[in-house]
Order: sequence, then C-alpha cells, then structure tokens
Amino acid sequence: MTEHEFFLEGGRTGVLLIHGLTGTPNEMRLFGRGLNKAGFTVYGVQLAGHCGTADDLVETRWQDWYASVCAAADRLREQVDHLFVAGLSMGALLALKLAADQPDRVTGVAALATMFRHDGWSMPFYTRFCFILPICKALGIGRKTMFIEQPPYGIKDEKLRAYIVDQMNSGDSAAAGLPGNPWWAVAEMYALATQVRKQLSDITSHCLVMHATQDDIASLDHNARLVERSVKGPVTTVWLEDSYHMVTVDRERRKVASETVAFIQKALAAKQQTVAPVADRAMA
Repeated sequence: MTEHEFFLEGGRTGVLLIHGLTGTPNEMRLFGRGLNKAGFTVYGVQLAGHCGTADDLVETRWQDWYASVCAAADRLREQVDHLFVAGLSMGALLALKLAADQPDRVTGVAALATMFRHDGWSMPFYTRFCFILPICKALGIGRKTMFIEQPPYGIKDEKLRAYIVDQMNSGDSAAAGLPGNPWWAVAEMYALATQVRKQLSDITSHCLVMHATQDDIASLDHNARLVERSVKGPVTTVWLEDSYHMVTVDRERRKVASETVAFIQKALAAKQQTVAPVADRAMA
C-alpha cells in the first residue's frame, strides 16, 4: 500500500474505493468508514501520480491510474469472497472499466458522480472544448498549463467548502488534492472516458448510479444517465437533491453511504438466489 491509502478490516465482502482526478483517498475516507461500520472490508486506493505535484500527475497516463486500481483489486480479493468497487467522478470511470474487464470477479459497481465530461452548471465555457486536449497533448502543447477550479468546487456545504479550499491551497496535495486540473491530466481523463464509453455495454454486474441533480461539475444527463441506459446489468439509481459534485463529503454523505450499503446487500442477496438453484441441481 502507498502512503495515503487506507484499509479498514471487516467481513468477507470487500469494497474498493477510487478517488477522482487530482483528488486523494481522503475524499473517500468518511464514505469508507460508513461502509466499514456496516461490516464490509474497505480499501481506499491511491492512484498513480496523485497526492504529489502537478508534474507528478502529468507524468502518468490513464493506464497507470487503471493499473493502480487493478493491483488494489487483486490485493483486496485476497481478503474477501465478494468484491464491489465504488468510484467518485473520474474514479467512477475506472470502477466501470474494472467491472467491464472483469465481470466474473466484480459483483457490483457504484458509479458516484460519474464524469465523462466537464459540463456542469459552474464550468467555464472553455471546458466545452476539453475534447481537443488529447490532440494538444499529442502535439506537446500545454504541458505546464492547468485550469484552476472555481467556486463552488463541487461542494454545496459552505463551511466544508471553505475548509477544503484552505486545504487545497495549503500546498499539501495529499490532504485535499491539487487546486487545479493540469491540461495533460484532463486529456488522459478524456481518453479514458472514450474507452469506458465503448465498454459500458460489457458491464453485466449490478450497478449503482448515484448523482446530484444539481451537480456543478458533471451534468446528470450526459454522465449518470449515460451509464444508466448503457450497462447491461441490473441498475439502481439514486438522485441526490442537496449535494453538488463531491457527494462522498457533501451534505448527503450519510445517505450516499447508506444507499451504497443497501445496494451491496441487495446485490449479494440476488447473487445468493442465483447460486442456490445451481447448488441444488448439483446435489440432485
């Protein structure tokens, strides 16, 4: 495990938690504690290139981030019988890809505030053109450039927002992430999004789609609803009415945890009902 990851021991059902782009495992920590209190073993992974400098991040590609997820999933499987994976924002893309690539090993996936593109109500107009960033990167343009995040920073709770902004500006990116998004890192996220979009129909695991109706970073229609209508597995949808993008820390964080616990329990019950008739036939 790397320095900023966390592991909470519980029962034989494990949940792998994946933070977002420029984020840290801390944004998943309260959420993870809620899952652990419900009896699950929880592993909050740190993605490659994160919790350091912007230069550290732009040295990595989305394949490096995904390699972090795959390695963490392998470690967690050694401790549990059933694996669930939950990701926030760009982390949701990585969670969905794992479910698409390893359908027999992932019982369920929770896509929280999924972000295929920056199209929320607070995003500046130029983010509409982020799709050209992979081209810019291929041409070597904008390596040192980033767009600085703007209020409300994905957080509706004003007191919490002020605290997190102070943390982001403190210079310690391991606490609350970087204060901006390097162009080249966003380019990698868009390349990942393109890949995951092609694989959504391969997902047969149980899927929880949870998104804020007022998400300021990623709109409901072009992100969460894309997952909802594209995956092949059973889908549970939960729309949050009092949060912005960072749903694992915002006003409805307890609801996010409780809904995820209910989803996992439902998926496990469904799997057991499927396995029982097979076992009965084998004994007959």
